[in-house]
Amino acid sequence: MARTDRENSHTEFAGDGGALRSPWKMAWRKLRRHKLAVAGMWVLIFLHLFAIFADFFAPYSELTTDRRRTYHSPTKIHIFHEGKLVRPFVYGYTRVDTLRNIYEEDKSTMYPIYFFVRGDKYNILGIESDLRLFGVEAPGKIYLMGADRYGRDIFSRLAYGGRRSLFIGIIGLVISLSIGMIYGGVSGYFGGWVDNLMMRISEIIISIPGFYLLLALSAILPPNIPSDRRFMLITIILAFIGWAGLARVIRGMVLSISRMEFVAGAEAIGASQPRIIVRHILPNTMSYVIVHATLSIPSFILSESGLSFIGVGIQHPLASWGNMLSEALNLASLTRYPWLLIPGFFIFVTVLSYSFFGDGLRDALDPKTQT
Repeated sequence: MARTDRENSHTEFAGDGGALRSPWKMAWRKLRRHKLAVAGMWVLIFLHLFAIFADFFAPYSELTTDRRRTYHSPTKIHIFHEGKLVRPFVYGYTRVDTLRNIYEEDKSTMYPIYFFVRGDKYNILGIESDLRLFGVEAPGKIYLMGADRYGRDIFSRLAYGGRRSLFIGIIGLVISLSIGMIYGGVSGYFGGWVDNLMMRISEIIISIPGFYLLLALSAILPPNIPSDRRFMLITIILAFIGWAGLARVIRGMVLSISRMEFVAGAEAIGASQPRIIVRHILPNTMSYVIVHATLSIPSFILSESGLSFIGVGIQHPLASWGNMLSEALNLASLTRYPWLLIPGFFIFVTVLSYSFFGDGLRDALDPKTQT
């Protein structure tokens, strides 16, 4: 019977050909079964690559304006001309109603869409280039998702704005995770009066209202700081008070892990306490930390979007999904120019994808689930 149990246990952790599978390979196998999580993962990969290489994917730079094309409607891409199949092109547009910004196609002018065209210069990952994925020759314009009140291409600004909306919270998240893990690990490992004192301090920090603190910080900081750096500074400051909730959870996990045999073995061979915490205890909390990070990123995105929407976060002319969405605050403008809601759709898809991906990660990293 004992031999059968060992064989079953070995089979449970065996992959193709009887090779042992690591816990991470087993987690990946379970994650792949979660279709929504995999779909969310690929959506997130696409959105982040879209933001990182915004200079290449966007036909125009972030600050390119054209006041003659205020609230330009999305340009239609055509592949037929006079009944013949031709390369994709757009027609020129004429503003027929200046008051309501109504545009109509001028079919007397055609602008073919070219790929890998030369445009405004940019620097990405230390490489200077002016190559862009697509574009049309001047004076033609291509607005895949329309333009805003300054005639700026919404598609291009979505790409540039994604750099801030998707990545501005990463630094804050890294700070809060690092502090929370170490603080909770120390508190749970030592216990006693050290634990009581450290948990009381964390409770004080939890009681600080983050939103009102952020408003106060935005008023105190010098106004001459660029808005993106200013908001990043605020995010970092908030990260230093946002670790307390994670620390309490890690502390509870460490209390349980510190009683296990491998910790006692490390203590018996003379391992130092910092080494035991960092090398033996905290790695066993990584499954929860990864899931926590995945589910926390949407809150940073929503915070940036909400604060930029009300004018506290990143300000024009710099782009973020939040301040782009603020263009749709006026009901009359939204009725006439519904494409102004597109940044809200990107926020919705991103947050939903992170939720799906985080849910799948939680199931995949849970040892109690079936392999």
